[in-house]
Amino acid sequence: MAESPYWNPKTETLPREELRALQLTKLRYLCAWAHARSPFYQRSFAAAGFHPDQLRSWDDLRRIPLLTRAEWMESQAAKPPYGELPAIDARQAIRLHTTSGTSGSEPLRALDTRKDWAWAAEMWAYAIWGCGIRPVDTSYLAFGYGSFIGFWGLHYGMEKVGVLNVPGGAQTTESRAKQIVDFGATAVASTPTYAIRLAQEAQRLGLDLPGAKVERIILSGEPCPQQTKDLIEGLWGAKAFDTAGMTEISTIFMFECAQQPGGAHLIEDHLIEEVLDPVTSEPVDYGENGERVVTSFGRSAIPLIRYRSSDLVRKLPASSCTCGRTTDLYDGGVIGRVDDMKLVRGTNVYPRAIEGIVRGFGEIVEFQTRLFTSETLRDEIALRVEVPDGYADWPTLHDKLHQELADAHEGLNFLVERAETGSLPRFELKARRTVDERTRS
Repeated sequence: MAESPYWNPKTETLPREELRALQLTKLRYLCAWAHARSPFYQRSFAAAGFHPDQLRSWDDLRRIPLLTRAEWMESQAAKPPYGELPAIDARQAIRLHTTSGTSGSEPLRALDTRKDWAWAAEMWAYAIWGCGIRPVDTSYLAFGYGSFIGFWGLHYGMEKVGVLNVPGGAQTTESRAKQIVDFGATAVASTPTYAIRLAQEAQRLGLDLPGAKVERIILSGEPCPQQTKDLIEGLWGAKAFDTAGMTEISTIFMFECAQQPGGAHLIEDHLIEEVLDPVTSEPVDYGENGERVVTSFGRSAIPLIRYRSSDLVRKLPASSCTCGRTTDLYDGGVIGRVDDMKLVRGTNVYPRAIEGIVRGFGEIVEFQTRLFTSETLRDEIALRVEVPDGYADWPTLHDKLHQELADAHEGLNFLVERAETGSLPRFELKARRTVDERTRS
């Protein structure tokens, strides 16, 4: 019998009308659960004049109030340590994870029950199986295994699928690069930034990554433009697959299938993924950029209902991919963050757009974008780049970078600077390559 390309063939290929009906049934149950058990949702629903009994059709979804990170943080601060979103007693939880701290001064704290954590692994299994990883594979997770949720769910997802799993925590980049080769890993997981760093370290050590056994790389943790994926695939001699998750739901919400259609499938049998205008909160059409708003059906400890993620996405219909799944896709994955955009002298600048240009130059080892106020009180933007010692063609690289950045940003003048080798920060988890030092009057 032929092997299925789907982890869950029934729901991954469910006709759209049946999928919508399944989502509505789960939504009713989730809202009833939150209304009965979460003090936060009891107040929030009452203030919006909403009751779960009002969910009679798909259009009633918009009766439910939106949830923001600020509201969650305020609840957590008012009633520490977990706030009033939880629908369980903390003693019923078996895990506690936090956000990475890249947004806000304090991380969110999220609880999971045993059932919740099994669900998180199940969600990752969709991605693992969908990109072609099987029980015969050996996976290496290049991840620190701390309180940040990171690849914890992937670890248990690999075990669920039956993959031989190598946890790569508490080690140097050099040690990880050696182990990937020595253990014959066929699949590796890391952030896009760290995948590049591992490859650079392997080159320094004289390790032949393209000649090693790695066939697939699972990327997560930060936006990954196509140019970055192309660079990673060239450095590793392996296929790279984009995924994205969040601590707020404890797992992933999208994955790239083996067809690599240029977008990532949403796991819509377990989630509702809305794309709204970030200003008006009105739905946007397929192909239009908007803010990702998520409702998660799998985490009972902390129900997440219509949560404004601040992720910038662009949804495409399921027909955009030929793999046979009926779930919609995010074109190019997560494009960036709604709040990442920087305004420089009237021009919108997005970190992902800069990275897309930089990654087209393979000689660039690392980079950083610096915004500052000049002596004449004018906003300036500088791109600092590292190239290998002895690199002789800096003037040409400088001019090409300068021109491509200007062309992509309405003629905005980027100062392109060569940084001393090894002077720019390196990252294992989410990269923070934009530094805004501008003074504000």
